[in-house]
Amino acid sequence: MNSLVHDFEPAVENGKVVVPPQVQEAVRTLLRWAGEDPDREGLRDTPARVGRAWREYCAGYCEDPGLHLSRTFEEVGGYDEIVLLRDIPFQSHCEHHLAPIVGKASIAYLPRNRVVGISKLARVLHGFAERLQVQERLTSQVAQCIWDNLQPQGVAVVIEAQHGCMTGRGVKTPGVAMVTSRLLGSFLDHSSSRKEVLALMGRS
Repeated sequence: MNSLVHDFEPAVENGKVVVPPQVQEAVRTLLRWAGEDPDREGLRDTPARVGRAWREYCAGYCEDPGLHLSRTFEEVGGYDEIVLLRDIPFQSHCEHHLAPIVGKASIAYLPRNRVVGISKLARVLHGFAERLQVQERLTSQVAQCIWDNLQPQGVAVVIEAQHGCMTGRGVKTPGVAMVTSRLLGSFLDHSSSRKEVLALMGRS
């Protein structure tokens, strides 16, 4: 369990998370600040909906993404080449404006003597993405988690995303994508390995 677990451990009634009164009042305050009337019909249930939504958006605080990599397989027929999962879609929220970050990630590793189920790479990504983030940290966290838990020869993570704090406010430039990368091990140390993995990711 992450050390930053929510202060409010939610109760569940009729299959729905019960949103504490103080959370709902905080949303009502924000609605009033934005110029709305939180008591009008269309917004009456919004505070509870927003509370439940944010528990879902930030579900990653309640898990250790590294646990997804705990089950590995050694019977791979001598395979020792790159394993790559490309263009994994994800959504996160920026910690500066709570605006959406929507993008895709490519994750690769060069196994040493064991591999992991490919869906687990996506689960690691989502475990870190479902927190308040900056893209640079998200990229590093995913790479470091795979490096620490699988102990491969190399890890490469490339993330491309659009940020709501740029598209919907401030400079208002839709369609602009930010690209970040993190290379570890052989992908960082050897230019031939680096070129190969980036080419497979479509980044050459």
